[in-house]
Order: sequence, then structure tokens, then C-alpha cells
Amino acid sequence: MPDQTTVAVRMYNVGFGDCFLVTITRGLQVWRMLVDCGVHSQGRATINGVTRDISDVVHTVIADLTAVAAAGSPPHLDVVVATHHHQDHISGFAVDEWTSVDVGQVLVPFVEDTSDPAAQALRNSLVSTATQIHGFIEAKAQTNSGDLPAPLALASALAANSMGNAKATDRLLSRNGTQFKNTPPVMFVPNRDPAKNVIAVPIEGVSIHLLGPSRDPKQLALMDPPVSAQWLQLDPDQHPDDDDETPTIFDPIYVVADEDVQSIPSELRDARASLRLTQLGTDDDALLDAAAVLERSVNNTSVYFVLDVSGMRLLFVGDSQEGAWEHVLDDPVSKALVSSVAFYKIGHHGSHNATPKPFVESVLGQGAYAMLPWGLVKQWENTIPKAELLTALAQLNTHVVRADAPVAAPPAVVVDPGLLWSQVTFTV
Repeated sequence: MPDQTTVAVRMYNVGFGDCFLVTITRGLQVWRMLVDCGVHSQGRATINGVTRDISDVVHTVIADLTAVAAAGSPPHLDVVVATHHHQDHISGFAVDEWTSVDVGQVLVPFVEDTSDPAAQALRNSLVSTATQIHGFIEAKAQTNSGDLPAPLALASALAANSMGNAKATDRLLSRNGTQFKNTPPVMFVPNRDPAKNVIAVPIEGVSIHLLGPSRDPKQLALMDPPVSAQWLQLDPDQHPDDDDETPTIFDPIYVVADEDVQSIPSELRDARASLRLTQLGTDDDALLDAAAVLERSVNNTSVYFVLDVSGMRLLFVGDSQEGAWEHVLDDPVSKALVSSVAFYKIGHHGSHNATPKPFVESVLGQGAYAMLPWGLVKQWENTIPKAELLTALAQLNTHVVRADAPVAAPPAVVVDPGLLWSQVTFTV
């Protein structure tokens, strides 16, 4: 009789951020993958009255890896996936304790590839614009004795989240003297060769299917912000009134209907060139609009993948938003891979624009387990997670495990006594 295969997904309680450890075991074979490790600066977890720093989370992860390492061997991860460079997904990799961990391979989105001029132009434009926006807000804060109105406070949080996280990225790419215990190979995904986007795991029947971010030029061309947005450089021959029928990018409370969300591509070079950054300093809502578009753009560079374990599929989407989802759902092969999955990592912490209705209504299927990595960020307490999404998942009998309030349901779902993590385990 063949050995059973178990798949355990452990979600660490970082707060508003992602950190998932996946362990696959078959007999004596064990394979481990870490997906992200970060927290938003305004959303750290508070457990039993104590607010946890991201270094505390990293220490917990490494302690768990050390506990299962072979005697005399360092803690080990076969794969590290950093879905995108937002603070709430990779800031933990800046912690120096990672120098004790041996890593087999690192997967990052293709925008991090320093040998790809187009990718670097995109990443540099994202980081540079975020830095400039954040600088405007900091200057306004100083003139207002540190107090910021709500639109600026939100814009500041969004811009800070998109500013690159240089040391964490250095570790992931083993550069500037910052790395893991070893120098693991890095794969920039997805590869232009589709055949290389299915990665075989050393356990028979297990594979990683890389479905995003999109490299499709048609997807990139979908970026066309409405010219009525105040922060765009308008064509001198076109008046804003000419575009009255076009909805604004974001309304003042950072909520738009799903059908109004425009696809954000991976290429922002032209968009950045059109930003009127020097005029943003006098318009709080314009700063928020600019920061929000950048947030969405970085989100849509997320590594989007399916882990297939002998036909049982686990879906990880990072913070992929509308355009990235369309790229997957419009392709029959990719859509089949994300249909009736056993596990879904809820995208973008349950945000309104990160789990499309068509996926929930006709693709996800009944009875899946889903994990919601969430912690309170004051500015979003009434909008994230989206209540309608949680209701729709409940109607499908989805077992939702929340990082902030996990409920044990043995044997499938267990919760750490100290509330540091929750875990769902499958048997194949």
C-alpha cells in the first residue's frame, strides 16, 4: 500500500500581512515551502495584549523549522515564494535571523529581474513614484504638526507599502551582502517559456503551476486610467469634461464597485511619466488616487500559482486583482487548474477587488478550505475584509480560517495554543 500524503498549510498570525508555511509529507519524504513573510506597518498583530513585531514572527517560523530539522543540520526550506514587493508580504525577509536558514530555491515575480531592462524600468517607476508620493505626504505632515487628514493617512500607508523594501529584496536575490545561509537559485516568474512554468517537486505527483503575473502584452495594454483623474497629465487638447462618463479610479473612501475596477497591468512606465507629481502636494484626494493606483499595480505583479498534490489543488494568489484574475480565468487550462480547489489563500486580505465574483460563483466549488490573513488597519476596518465576500464563501460551505480569530476544527484545523498560527491539514 503506497504511503499517504499529507499537506499542511500553516498561516502565521502576522496581522495585516501574509506568511504561510506549506509542508508536504509522504513516508520519509518531506518538502517545505514558505509563501511570503511580511506585515503592514499599520496592522501588526496583537496577541494577548502584546503587539508582535515582524521579527517575532520570523523567530517563530525559524523555530518551527529548527524543531523539525535533522540533527546537526540547519533549518531548511525547499522553496521560498515572495509574491510581490509590498511591505505586508516581504518585510520579514529583512530580519537577519534568516542567515541561519538554508533555502533550495526562491521564486519572485519577473519585475524583480535585474537583467530584464523592461522589468527594471517598471519596478523602478513603481518604487520611485511611491517614494515621491510618500515624500509629499511627509512634508505636509511636518507642516501640520504630524496630523494628517484621513485621505492623506491612507495615501501614506499605501505609498509606504509600495516603496520597495530594499533589504528584504536583497536577501531574496542574494545581493548587497544580504542573503540566506546559502545563495539559492532565483527564478523570475513566470518564465517566457510556458513549459518552464510547471515546476516538479521531488515528491512524485506534486508540482507547482505558475499562472501569473501576466506577461501578455494585451493585458499590459489594459492600463488606461481615466483622464478625469486629477493626478494625470492631460492632453493639452483635451478637457476633463470630455471624459465625464469615465468613473474615477477610487472614490474618497477607497471603495469602488467590482465592475468599475480597471485592470492594472505590469507595465507602468508610461503611466508614471504622466503623473503630475509636482501638483499633488495641494490635493489630498489626488495623492490618495495616485497611491491607490500604484498599490493596485504592484498587487498585479503578484506570483499567482497552484500547488497540485496528486490532483488535489491549493491556490495562492498573493494580492492579485482584477486584471491578473482575468488573465487566469480567460484561459481554459488555467481556469481548470483553479476550479474546485481544496484550498484558497484569500487574495489581498479579503479586499473588495481581489476575489472576483465569477470565481466564487462558478469556479471555486463547494466545501473548500480558505485562509484569511488579516489584522486590523484602522483606515480599512469597515471595508476589509469585505462582508459580501465572506457571505458568498459561507454560501459555498467554505471553511474560512481567519488569522485574527481562528477556530479549531480537529483534525483538519488546529490552532496554536498561543495563537501564533493556525493550520489546515489535508490527506491525499
